[in-house]
Formats: sequence, C-alpha cells, structure tokens
Amino acid sequence: MTMDSRPVNAPESSVTFINIFDIAADQVDAFVTQWEQRAALMKTKPGFLDSRLHRACSSQTRFQLVNVSHWESQEAWEAATADTEFQERTRAAREDVQTPITSSPGLYDVAVEFSA
Repeated sequence: MTMDSRPVNAPESSVTFINIFDIAADQVDAFVTQWEQRAALMKTKPGFLDSRLHRACSSQTRFQLVNVSHWESQEAWEAATADTEFQERTRAAREDVQTPITSSPGLYDVAVEFSA
C-alpha cells in the first residue's frame, strides 16, 4: 500500500524533496554527522515542514541513505537552497575525498495516493 507521505498540516502546494545517496556503508556515520548540520540550517528556513534521513537496513543496499523533506512550496525550497551557507556546506560535502558520495536530488509531487 502506498500513502501520501506529506505532513498532515502541509498545504496542497507543498512539495517533497527526495535525495538518495550512493555512499560506502562504512562512510555513513561521518556523512550523517555533516547532514545533521545542514539539516539544522534548513530547519530555520521559511517554508520548511520536516525532514527525515533514512538509513538502509543492509550494508549491501546501493543507496545507504535517503533524505525525504517536505516544503510548503517549490519556491520556499528554492529560496532555502540558494542560501550561501547551505551552498558552501553542500559543496564541501561533495568535494570531501574522505567521504565520497553521489547524490541524486529532486522535487516530487504526489502522483498516486492510497490510504486505509
């Protein structure tokens, strides 16, 4: 069963930001620490609703981490990610040779919704 994962109080115009991370299982803890710092910054931005970082249950899973965040609108997300400090932190994460990652970010709208 698939359900709309938007928060109950999310406006109809809200969007879901999903970012999957291809990262070695032994590098996950170091990356999570850095991600928490970036997420704390985003939490302060107008339009932020929530965010959850999901960790794979198996070290054999290709995408060890999946971030799912909700924003009031695409415009709010775009404004937040344009923040200079956020841009610097994400650039540093991408360029960190000790914790190499590949990310695949994107904004999504609900295509199909089921509920009990």
